[in-house]
Amino acid sequence: MEGSATGHASLKERALEELKEFWITALYLFVFLGSFTLYRRMVLAEFGITYLNYGVALIEALIIAKVVLIGRALGLDKLADRGGPLILVVIFKSVVFSILVFLFGILEKMVEGLYHKKDWDSILKELLSVSEHELLARMIILFVSFIPFFAFWEIGNILGRRKLIEMFFSRSRPSLPQA
Repeated sequence: MEGSATGHASLKERALEELKEFWITALYLFVFLGSFTLYRRMVLAEFGITYLNYGVALIEALIIAKVVLIGRALGLDKLADRGGPLILVVIFKSVVFSILVFLFGILEKMVEGLYHKKDWDSILKELLSVSEHELLARMIILFVSFIPFFAFWEIGNILGRRKLIEMFFSRSRPSLPQA
């Protein structure tokens, strides 16, 4: 009996930790994507065009955060953990997770089309209706947003997440070891 209670506690703790990671990731992505939404709004305002799609940035952030957690559950974050310079690990993870989000976006559009009883021709036309410039811009924004995200993630793995959080949010700056 005692073992099963411990198993439930560790499962509960893991679920809570994953929920925290989800919300931290979603918040980071919302701030990042929201800033681009604000930028788009300001540029379009110069031409007299109103743009108020902040909800889209929030929904995208929530979806992408979930895709990141799915990628981690699939072990994609372990692909680059073979050593080498940290920058290469960060860039590799940023590329892998950008591709994963891109593929999930395609899958989402396909499922959405099938849900609305569209034929495959209509689904394909809708997928191809996004201009290559917008698609490339979205991929670049996502890739660039993942670089600091995975950099902090990897530093947290090396130092320990609690130490990293303490370094950023404690009143007194923690002392670092002397070189």
